[in-house]
Amino acid sequence: MKLLFIGDIVGQPGRNAVKILLPKLREQHALDFVIANGENSAGGSGITPKTAGEIFDAGVDVITSGDHVWDQKEVMELLANEKRFLRPLNYPPGTPGHGSGVFEVRKAESGRRNSIGVLNVQGRTFMQPPLENPFLLAAEEVKKLRERTKIIFVDFHAEATSEKIAFGRFLDGQVSAVVGTHTHVQTADEQILPHGTAYLTDAGFTGPHDGCLGRAIDPVVQKFLTGMPQRFEVAKARVMLHGAVIEIDDATGKALKIQRMAETLPTT
Repeated sequence: MKLLFIGDIVGQPGRNAVKILLPKLREQHALDFVIANGENSAGGSGITPKTAGEIFDAGVDVITSGDHVWDQKEVMELLANEKRFLRPLNYPPGTPGHGSGVFEVRKAESGRRNSIGVLNVQGRTFMQPPLENPFLLAAEEVKKLRERTKIIFVDFHAEATSEKIAFGRFLDGQVSAVVGTHTHVQTADEQILPHGTAYLTDAGFTGPHDGCLGRAIDPVVQKFLTGMPQRFEVAKARVMLHGAVIEIDDATGKALKIQRMAETLPTT
């Protein structure tokens, strides 16, 4: 199986990049499944049914999220009705939505069916709000998922590099891949860990890179200069799709290859 994970989609530019670039990437890499973090897809903060619909229509199979999941009130509709949309697992019991799911994968060339578990977890170091221990809850959830499928992908939405690396090492051999999100800066440490888990500390982000993490430059600079509140508009230029393509052994669930992805949206 080949899957593509797309780093945090930021605003309309990020959604456009997915819409335009994903069909080419599906063909180029013979992708079987696509997962994207969409928590910043609505104006750069949060997600709505409308923006989620655009992402699904572009060819994404599952959308994950993170600490900005609650930024748009319309998200409650997604959490209630859309099983392909995940929020972090480690919110308290009773929180709307789901932190994981098992999804069918059908290989078009053979008609053969397979399944993949997708798990969305949020870190605690430097993150708000403080959630339940991601290590303990992920270990329990992975055991449940492994009863249904050997192929498991984890989006670990976290700030601290040390927490991300420790989490990847903790799950090595139990899941197919652990890829980090949240910092919007793609790291260059893609690897297959000793027991067969593909790992990347951060997938980067999909959106305008001529800015500050997808936002217009001047308001961010002014915030640091003055400490005064600013409106952080989504930037516009140099739109890129960041992520990773991961090849997984269907029989064992172990990763065979991971390749970072950084595609630039052509300008017209």
